[in-house]
Amino acid sequence: MQIIEMRKITKRFGSVTANKGINLSIPANTIHAIVGENGAGKSTIMKILYGFYTADEGEIVIDGLKRDIGNPYDAIALGLGMVHQHFMLIPPMTVMENIILGAEPGNALKIDFKKAGDEIAKLSKDFGFDIDPQARVADLSVGQQQRVEVLKALYRGARILILDEPTAVLTPQEVEEFFKILRSMRDQGKTVIIITHKLSEVLVLSDNVTVMRDGQVVGERRTSETNAAELARLMVGREVLLRVEKPPANPKDAVLSVRNLKLDSRLSNLNFEVRAGEIVGIAGVEGNGQTELVEVLSGLLRADSGAITLAGRDITKLGARELKELGIAHIPEDRHRRGLLLDFDLAHNTILGTHYRAPAAPSVLGLLDEKAINAKAERIIADFDVRPPNAALPAKALSGGNQQKLVVGREFDLHPKLLLVSQPTRGVDIGAIEFIHRKLIELRDSGAAILLVSAELEEVLSLSDRILVMYQGRIVGEVDPQAANQEHIGLLMTKGAV
Repeated sequence: MQIIEMRKITKRFGSVTANKGINLSIPANTIHAIVGENGAGKSTIMKILYGFYTADEGEIVIDGLKRDIGNPYDAIALGLGMVHQHFMLIPPMTVMENIILGAEPGNALKIDFKKAGDEIAKLSKDFGFDIDPQARVADLSVGQQQRVEVLKALYRGARILILDEPTAVLTPQEVEEFFKILRSMRDQGKTVIIITHKLSEVLVLSDNVTVMRDGQVVGERRTSETNAAELARLMVGREVLLRVEKPPANPKDAVLSVRNLKLDSRLSNLNFEVRAGEIVGIAGVEGNGQTELVEVLSGLLRADSGAITLAGRDITKLGARELKELGIAHIPEDRHRRGLLLDFDLAHNTILGTHYRAPAAPSVLGLLDEKAINAKAERIIADFDVRPPNAALPAKALSGGNQQKLVVGREFDLHPKLLLVSQPTRGVDIGAIEFIHRKLIELRDSGAAILLVSAELEEVLSLSDRILVMYQGRIVGEVDPQAANQEHIGLLMTKGAV
């Protein structure tokens, strides 16, 4: 039985058609994956199903009946729930308060907390959640917060659950525990839809998969009858290398040396080095000091104590501009907050941080050399396959993956001695991931030292020549990626010890 049918759905945003005549069928009591590159239209079609958007054409059928879903309240009334990639929880409030917010039992004068608590306890037991209803959300791990979001949807009667990139910030152990919960939900009659780009997880978890490209459905498969290579080819429209191909590293002298580095309670006594011609990866659950480490090394934060040297030179007290002049490039984890000026055109985004020197260098009249800036931008756009290739477009007009390629291209164009790169492929589709990974290996092989921070453990494992694991602001272990065990790394990431 098809619990959901979306027939000939079309959605336009101005001159852009996000969904083009989509037909999508989802069987009841299954886990159904929807995959595709950035801009493929997969999030849009699910937001139409959940009532965030209204389709311009087409119809939605649920339980065999045509439905009009004008807003999320209509969707919730039909038994749909949606958990977004960025959680919508209020940290100071308890688990119970977050779950019942807007759906409080009782009356206007008195909330029936006992009834709510009993219902939450039953849901937790039925589906294998292990959450204290009285715990503050601020005190929960990311994985536990995600379970609260799922419980919130179930409390509102969801029998069809939509999950957007559900494992983006989870450790391997949390992923496996979460998958057990989703399988339990399916086995107890729920239907689960996941939007994801992680093909390995699609193959392990889902029963069926729909592939989208350019706003259209280009393939539907039973998961047991397909593989990662076929799904990637459908997503991108060409063959894709799913594993990083790289020769062994040939490291030389230390470029970066960090000794006894401390920053209030966030970084504690860090000691490590990164050599020319190697990639050192930092593994860890987000929020364990990785962001602060990179910001200290890039001159955005000042350490309380310790020493940082670049090729033997003390750079501990230098600022971001001085460090860039000495050969440190920085690809930040948040391209919108730290990497781009979204209202600026692509050309002027390629000179951020170096606008005071050639080729942009202002004349004595204070005017930038626009011709040289455009030439530089066009070279970066071509070399890094930024689409559309128009230097006059504002950065906000690009997809997330193309924004990332612009930032990567700008920093690579500095020919750095040391590259600090955080979350290089966050929100990036599979084709762009392959491209960025290849460029990082090329930079390593040209003799640069690279410090890589990524929440994607698979990315850290495949790119790194050495891996350092961070937990609560400390380095708790060094791992050889060739002999690494993901469970071992996951335990270090979550407990600081095995």
